[in-house]
Amino acid sequence: MMRRMGLNMTPLEVDEVILKTKEKEIIIQDPEVAVLEVQGQKIFQITGGEISERERERKISIPEEDVQLVAQQTGVSLERARAALEQTDGNLAQAILLLSHG
Repeated sequence: MMRRMGLNMTPLEVDEVILKTKEKEIIIQDPEVAVLEVQGQKIFQITGGEISERERERKISIPEEDVQLVAQQTGVSLERARAALEQTDGNLAQAILLLSHG
């Protein structure tokens, strides 16, 4: 009946599923996964499994020019400027304010 309506559901053998949010990863071990295809779009249904969470490492790339600019504007070392930029997710203005008032 589902096929007549244009629906197709297929089980998928999976060891783990990892959902990544900005702050954390949600890991589902040994889940049951089914793929439902509806009008050319795939919907993944995940059930069961053992769930765990872990913090995501934030990896941002800070351009060297930004580090030098913050160091020049605030009179701090390049290391302190880089640390302030990492703390503010690369936001130049926030890093300068942080170092100016810190």
